[in-house]
Amino acid sequence: MMDWTDRHERNFLRLFTRRAFLYTEMLTSAALVNGDSDFLLAYAPEEQPLGIQLGGSDPVELARAASLAEQAGYREINLNIGCPSDRVQSGRFGACLMREPELVARCVAAIRDRVQIPVTVKCRIGVDDQDSDDNLSRFIEQVADAGCELFIIHARIAVLQGLTPKENREVPPLNYARVYLMKERFPHLELIINGGILSLDVGLAQLTHMDGVMVGREAYHNPYLLQQVDTLFYGQQPQEQSRVEALTRFLPYVERELAAGTALHHMTRHILGLFKGVRGGKAFRRHLSENATRSNAGIEVLLDAMSYVS
Repeated sequence: MMDWTDRHERNFLRLFTRRAFLYTEMLTSAALVNGDSDFLLAYAPEEQPLGIQLGGSDPVELARAASLAEQAGYREINLNIGCPSDRVQSGRFGACLMREPELVARCVAAIRDRVQIPVTVKCRIGVDDQDSDDNLSRFIEQVADAGCELFIIHARIAVLQGLTPKENREVPPLNYARVYLMKERFPHLELIINGGILSLDVGLAQLTHMDGVMVGREAYHNPYLLQQVDTLFYGQQPQEQSRVEALTRFLPYVERELAAGTALHHMTRHILGLFKGVRGGKAFRRHLSENATRSNAGIEVLLDAMSYVS
């Protein structure tokens, strides 16, 4: 979810669920250690509970970055071993590290030695020709021995040669059975399933096999999906709010950010899917797409867009 789950998106999603655990987009350990960590780690208190997703392959550097994140108040360090992008491969992190479970284990151990919060791993079910139940078992076993007790498993392999990052999210077939098998083989570990979960009913069904469910792109493209999460997954009283009511609650945040110098489109790009399948939704998206990028775009652009769906 690089360039997707930034602080504006996370603040928006909190309008629909208070209980779901949110993650940042993947941040590299090098950027945090060598760059403006205060800026990169900034978040609003209402985004909690919140974990940070790190990318990297240097155990020492990852440990330093994790320490900065812990000091900033993040509640979990998640090491990304699943991203297939070219940028990630060239930096020797992400999905290519599934070929090096020993290195991943050293990274996990180094982070655990530095922080008190949970250290978790997000991975694929395989990479390139390493596509078997036993390969994934060996990966999990080695990394778990280093102290990782929770794995988020995207139920597709990563094909690093021949598929684009976008294709890697769609082309390799889903193999939920392999993820279920890992839970059978490692019942003492907490295993979360990810990939292709397009409805809350499908997510609930996964809980008969797994300890939890991660939803990525569908929550981004159809955020109103999260409206029932706290009720269905956490037993909370239903929260009755329309899409328009939710967006109205987002307006004060937009106004504060505009006053602080944030461009409108940095926020509105995350809300384009709110009225998916709703009358006026296409006009809403079109108005924002055409007007929010103007240099002088203000709150009135969003208010005008809302008139198409109100």
